[in-house]
Amino acid sequence: MWTASEVILLWLVLQAAVTDLALRKIPNVLVLGGLLLALVLHGLAGPPWALLSQWLAGLLAGFFLYLPLYLLRGMAAGDVKLMAMVGAFTGPLQALDVALLSFAAGGVLALALMAASGQWRRGWANLRATLLPWLLRLAGVPLQPVPLQPAQSVGGMPYGVAVALGTLGVVLAPHCRA
Repeated sequence: MWTASEVILLWLVLQAAVTDLALRKIPNVLVLGGLLLALVLHGLAGPPWALLSQWLAGLLAGFFLYLPLYLLRGMAAGDVKLMAMVGAFTGPLQALDVALLSFAAGGVLALALMAASGQWRRGWANLRATLLPWLLRLAGVPLQPVPLQPAQSVGGMPYGVAVALGTLGVVLAPHCRA
């Protein structure tokens, strides 16, 4: 049986994915509304300590799981806020599951977008330019990393789609086992 929280969460991430595809942004009003809905649902579900342990811990887990990627310019702020909202619904442990599944979905989507746009060579060149100095430093060679220039990117990706797919996978998993 589906819970109200699961249905609302899936609706919100679906809306975020569609908006991200169409406009390449995730509206703050969607994220804020989702945070408030999650707060109300957790408040109705149990004692006040559950509110703090699930809602707040999930929000913080989702936020801090994606924050490093935002700081490295690998992800937009809307994606970080969306993941924080997902964590507010799911709690910290499932937020980690959603993030890991979203990373996998994002990798597949990135490869598909590179293939569709014909950017394979540039993508592999960027990966090599990013990883080679790091690997050489691990081997003991004293090198400085060479950052990629923004113009060399193979393109952006609507990561809200990956978050929606990761959320869908985590929410559906218990229902598929039954």
